[in-house]
Amino acid sequence: MPSRESGSSVTPPRLPDVSDRVRRLHAGMTLEEKLAQIVGYWVDQGGEVVAPLADEMATSTGYADATVHGLGHLTRVYGTRPVDPVERAGWLWSEQRRLKEETRLGIPAIVHEECLTGLAAWKAATFPTPLAWGAAFDPELVEEMGRLIGGSMRELGIHQGLAPVLDVVRDPRWGRVDECISEDPYVVGTIGTGYVRGLQSAGVHATLKHFVGYSASQAGRNHAPVHLGRRELNDVLLPPFEMAVFDGGVRSVMNSYAEIDGAPVAGTTEYLTDLLREQWGFDGVVVSDYFSVAFLQLMHGVAADGGEAAELALVSGIDVELPTGDAFLKPLADRIRAGDADEALVDRAVLRVLAQKEDLGLLDETFDAAPTEIDLDSPAHRAVALRLAEESIVLLTNDGTLPLASPAGRAPASVALIGPNADSAEALMGCYSFVNHVLAHHPGMPIGFEIPTVLEALRTGLPGTDIVSERGVDVEGDDRSGIEAAVAAARGAEVAVVVVGDRAGLFGRGTVGEGNDVESLELPGVQRELVEAVIATGTPVVLVICSGRPYAIDWAISGPDAPAAVLQVFFPGEEGGAAIAGVLTGTVVPSGHLPVSLPRSAGAQPYSYLHPILGGPSEVTSADSTPVLPFGHGLSYTSFERSDLAVDESVVAGGGFSASVRVRNTGERDATDLVQLYAHDVQASVTRPVAQLVAYQRVHLPAGAEAVVRFEVPTSRLAFTGLHYDRIVEPGEVQLWVGPSAAERDTVASIQVLGPVHVVTLSDDRFVRVTVEGPLVPEGSPLTAGILG
Repeated sequence: MPSRESGSSVTPPRLPDVSDRVRRLHAGMTLEEKLAQIVGYWVDQGGEVVAPLADEMATSTGYADATVHGLGHLTRVYGTRPVDPVERAGWLWSEQRRLKEETRLGIPAIVHEECLTGLAAWKAATFPTPLAWGAAFDPELVEEMGRLIGGSMRELGIHQGLAPVLDVVRDPRWGRVDECISEDPYVVGTIGTGYVRGLQSAGVHATLKHFVGYSASQAGRNHAPVHLGRRELNDVLLPPFEMAVFDGGVRSVMNSYAEIDGAPVAGTTEYLTDLLREQWGFDGVVVSDYFSVAFLQLMHGVAADGGEAAELALVSGIDVELPTGDAFLKPLADRIRAGDADEALVDRAVLRVLAQKEDLGLLDETFDAAPTEIDLDSPAHRAVALRLAEESIVLLTNDGTLPLASPAGRAPASVALIGPNADSAEALMGCYSFVNHVLAHHPGMPIGFEIPTVLEALRTGLPGTDIVSERGVDVEGDDRSGIEAAVAAARGAEVAVVVVGDRAGLFGRGTVGEGNDVESLELPGVQRELVEAVIATGTPVVLVICSGRPYAIDWAISGPDAPAAVLQVFFPGEEGGAAIAGVLTGTVVPSGHLPVSLPRSAGAQPYSYLHPILGGPSEVTSADSTPVLPFGHGLSYTSFERSDLAVDESVVAGGGFSASVRVRNTGERDATDLVQLYAHDVQASVTRPVAQLVAYQRVHLPAGAEAVVRFEVPTSRLAFTGLHYDRIVEPGEVQLWVGPSAAERDTVASIQVLGPVHVVTLSDDRFVRVTVEGPLVPEGSPLTAGILG
């Protein structure tokens, strides 16, 4: 148990360096006042299940009693039920004044909220889901989104956001895939760090989730055990967190619910203390994922009671128990007073929390006047939401049917718009949107902002076209009664657009989202039957999949009965309907690329394009895990030629090298190409991936124009965990190529890495710098900004 295993009763914990003001404040605190600062209180908890086992974990302590000694965090005061933002802000300002004036120490509370797809509050803008961020491959735009979200939060008196999710996708069966960015750690790290920088530039502390291993759960099941080797941990799952800590300056981290090789992350010093603090030097605050301290007793069985669970969590490195003080209050107080736990563990956590409050300006805030007018969905919010949605849409296949309208203005006379997601606003938003996370429990409550459906947007985009809409089937269930009407509509139309996919929700409500793991990767319900029935009419069919995970749709990608075109759309947010309509009509040229491989089947999972030779098809197995479409795939309404890849002849391990490639728009439409630079280490001391994305850059080119894209690559991008578990760069040949996906090579080169072996340190560069020489700079970024500048 904590004192036996960690020696906490023998070796007192080292206290953090803090200001004199914080140290004096802490010195005068009673035990109860200390404990109050390291817990949250969920004012509106009860009724809505928006966290695992939330209904079973509801606290019986009244709010007035819970704040007698002060309070560390107020939990989701805007994001638990629909409240008017202005009215709630008035309550919050008065409550913060009460904490200052009526508690002995006068310390306000940190207010935290979910903010993954925008602030999770009524009337607040809803942006695309993180898997769509990955499909856009645009860190600068995600940073701008984070800045807007942070501005809204700060205006409402919110100090900490529980985002971004930096879990690398390992298995699409996992329900929380729509909260993740990509299956590639560099894509996750660059984009996630952009979000951190944006949010924190507005004065709101970001929180990295879920440190670490959560997405690698057994069979893609939520909270299932994780069986994880040290190389996969070091080379795949940890790099995004490392990037956000060192290059994003993140101020908070949340533990993973996972147990790794039998040790819960919340119950061992290995990750939150030994790695995060001792090796990486992180000096921010670690907050618990909701109820995960109590779960050490209730679900992991590594603590005998709440007090022991609290001590174990503190020893491990958790500073704040969220959402409430189930373990850190009375159970922990009793354990300390009995002499079974060291109060210095509490001191360490309290000092970190007080330092955070000082950094946020809370110790000096007066809360004089609450805002009386708040626009949480401004034109700026909507502009970024639209652009990110447009950039994220992936054209998987196209026989020329798309775009529906020609540049000369010809549009189809009639369109049959079919499917359960064709006229649904909810279908455009992810699991952690306020609408699907909270409003689903409040039927009849208005969404609170404009969110045109695909039907509404397409009617606007094709004003002279007769558009007939039929639902056909529901997302879930086996009701086929509407298929006949859908087929009739398709027969009478010039083209049919079928919009299918997911409905985001939580814990069994919906088809994807937290707790909504699956055993099959077929489209939910009888949606495939609907699509095939419409295709059988002979009318050209455009299939639009609006989902939170990639599905096994090999039947729709190739073969005589495949649709004329297929679009993959990961929950695109409030402007998603307009973005989809823009791509369908041709006013938007698609530029999204798959941030995850398109799976062959559920039985081929877990799969990653970052596999060694024997992780793919071979003569020694009859099973084939080759994805239907590879990571990085994405078509356009134009064509691109990538040529003349040139790299330095050699580089010393630990140094850096240049790689340049010429990209030309060979089509007739202005468009954006995603330039993807891949590498393969030909021979190494441990097996290496057959392909690894080294760098990427969006480049916008007018028709006929070309540009030269230059990558300055630190050899740390080629690093891996060696036989002795150091991260190293070895001498040897490395193949490099640029192509339209991980599986295709348009232009190739190679470089010799010269010895000796370089052991990577935390001072090594983690990012590739990119410059573009040509008629246009990369979209939305300065000429030499690179991935993060």
